[in-house]
Amino acid sequence: MRKKSYLCSMNFKSNTNMKKCLFLFSLLLVFFSCNQPIDDYPDPVVGSYAYGADCSWITEQENDGVLFYDSLGQAADGLRVMREAGMNSVRLRVWVNHSTGWCNKEDVIIKAKRAVALKLRVMIDFHYSDFFADPSRQNIPVDWANYDLAQMKQAVADHTTDVLSALKAEGVTPEWIQVGNETRNGMLWPMGQLWNTNGDIPNGWKNYAELTTAGYDACKAIFPDVLVIVHIDNAYENNNWFFRKLKQNGGKFDMIGLSHYPMMKQWSGKDWDEMNSLATANIKLLHGEFNCPVMIVEIGTMASSEAKAMEVIEDFRLRVDTLDYMKGIFYWEPQVYNNWRPKEYIELGWGAYNMGAFTSKGQPNNALKTLWKR
Repeated sequence: MRKKSYLCSMNFKSNTNMKKCLFLFSLLLVFFSCNQPIDDYPDPVVGSYAYGADCSWITEQENDGVLFYDSLGQAADGLRVMREAGMNSVRLRVWVNHSTGWCNKEDVIIKAKRAVALKLRVMIDFHYSDFFADPSRQNIPVDWANYDLAQMKQAVADHTTDVLSALKAEGVTPEWIQVGNETRNGMLWPMGQLWNTNGDIPNGWKNYAELTTAGYDACKAIFPDVLVIVHIDNAYENNNWFFRKLKQNGGKFDMIGLSHYPMMKQWSGKDWDEMNSLATANIKLLHGEFNCPVMIVEIGTMASSEAKAMEVIEDFRLRVDTLDYMKGIFYWEPQVYNNWRPKEYIELGWGAYNMGAFTSKGQPNNALKTLWKR
């Protein structure tokens, strides 16, 4: 898997030079690999169904020498490989300032420009953290550590504006922007946290709603037509209470984003078919109360069981494809294969992500193709 290309064997003295070279190399792959000329790809259709993937690790993988292969078995740009397998949209996370330099503003711009060159639609996912923000952690960026609420709202607005302005200057217009990632218990803890082991936190909902609104307003100031998403985990749970409470406290959103990992019984205690059924019912309930579109912004299945993963994805699509307000599904980091680990996982002693959807030969597997099948 970690075969070294000429590019990735070079000794870069800085992340900036490395990423510039990666971008130039990736453009060569975009234009000279895979079977279908770029001009033959359909133009993006705003508002149509998103057959997507969060592939934020792809530049880090390329830097580690990971190669991807097209349907003919030829090494090719990973984004283009997924484009030809059916992907029409990408989701890219933004960290404020991770020590590795990955997923920062510069890295996101590089990936977004590559996506636009392939006529892919773009979602930007602000974590408002230096690392992953999810239900287990919503850590304040180190540089924002001593801010009060007014300063924190300004930091959210400034960071959002900075990244989006840079994207706009490079010709990237996101169709969707997430303000926070899996924020079931708020974000920017402890200031924007909703509860802890002692119960609800005073002013938690108020603070969270104000922080979300700061991000929302900053998004609309740069891209007035963008759909701003508030995203929480556990699509199989009834989540109406969360969005109801957010709105009651003045929070704003245009679309609801959900995570759905139906094969993770150890998280839910439920079989995948029950999780698919519950997620579908909850999507209907959310739309019914809030009259806004809904999207699965993260889905993942077990890489070790391709046939079962195909069955799970096909079942879920049969349930939700008839819902006109269900606007798409994004697979989370499908391009991971052969136990590759990002630097941040290695530093923390974490194992490899086990829900990638590429074969051991570096090609999209049949489960992923099922997700993106028209």
